[in-house]
Amino acid sequence: MYKLNFLQNPNINSFELTNEIALEPLKSNILVEDFLKNFKEELKFKSLNTFLFTKDGFLSLMLKLRGTIQVSLGESQAIIEAAYEYKNLGFDIDFISINRDGQINYDEIKQSDYIFVSSYIMDTYIKIDLNRIKNISNAKIISNISSTLETKFVDIAILDSYKLTGFSFSSVILHNNIFEEQYSGSIDTTAIYLIKKSIDNFKPNSSYKNEFKSILNKEFEDNIYYFVNSDNTLPFTLHFGLKGIKARELIRTLSLGNIFVTNGEGCSLGLSKPSRILQEMGYKEFESRWALSLSFCEQLNSEDIIKIVKTISKKYRQIRALND
Repeated sequence: MYKLNFLQNPNINSFELTNEIALEPLKSNILVEDFLKNFKEELKFKSLNTFLFTKDGFLSLMLKLRGTIQVSLGESQAIIEAAYEYKNLGFDIDFISINRDGQINYDEIKQSDYIFVSSYIMDTYIKIDLNRIKNISNAKIISNISSTLETKFVDIAILDSYKLTGFSFSSVILHNNIFEEQYSGSIDTTAIYLIKKSIDNFKPNSSYKNEFKSILNKEFEDNIYYFVNSDNTLPFTLHFGLKGIKARELIRTLSLGNIFVTNGEGCSLGLSKPSRILQEMGYKEFESRWALSLSFCEQLNSEDIIKIVKTISKKYRQIRALND
C-alpha cells in the first residue's frame, strides 16, 4: 500500500476510552486537567475551546469575535460558507482573493480586527507568509494549523479533528484568553485526546518530493500541468493536474491497487466537486477536475517512486482511451 494522501488520512493508532479520562463531577479530575494544561503549553497557548468544524461552528465563532473580519478565499469550505452567511446577516466582512499563481492577494489585506488565513492554501498547499501579513495589518490571525502545526505569528489556532484523526469529533481552537474558556464539562476531551495522538504521529516526509516530480515529468511530458509552483508549496506536498480526465476516476482506480491519492482537502475519496480553490485562481471547472494532491509521509525509494508513477500512467492512459 502506498499512502500518498497523508494529510487526508493521518496515522493514528486504534484508541480505547477508559474511566481515567472521563470527567466526573464529584472528583478532582486531576489527570484530565493536567492533560489539558500540558496540551496548551505544548502548542504555546493559554486557553482552548472545542467546537464543530462546520459552517454553523464557524458562524458562531465569528459572531463571538464582534469585530471587523477578513477571510482568505484559500481557507476551508466551512469557513467560506460561514463568512458569506455572516456577511448576509449584515456584518462587516471582506474577502482576500487568490491570484493566478495560487498566492493570496496581499494588496487586499487591510487593517481589521481578525483575519482568517492559514499558513498554506487549501488544496494546493501554497505557503502563505504570515509574518508579511503581520507587517501589513495589526489584525489577530486565525489559522488552521492542522497540516503544519505551525503556531508562529498565529493568535488563534485551529486544529481540525477530521483532518488530523479521520473522526468527526469536535475540533479545537487555541488562543490566549480571547474567548471565554469553556468549563471542563463542556469540553470534548475525547476529541482532544485523539488530536494529541495524531500530533504525536505527525511525521511528514519531504526527502523525495523533487525526485517524484522529476519522474512524473518524464513519464507524462505534455500531459501534466502544474497549477502552482511546487517550490512554493509545503515541502512534503505536490500538486498537479493530468490533462483530459476527471481526477476522481483516477483516484478510484488507483485505490483498487492500494495507491491512495486525493484531489484536495477533505476529498480523499475523490467524490467531491472540483477544487473551488483552483476556480478562485481563475481556472475553468473542467481544468479544476484534473487536479491531484499528494502529501508524503512514507519512506519511498527510487524503485517505489518509479513503480507508482508507472502505475498512475497506465491507469491514466486507460481512462483517456475509454473516454475517447
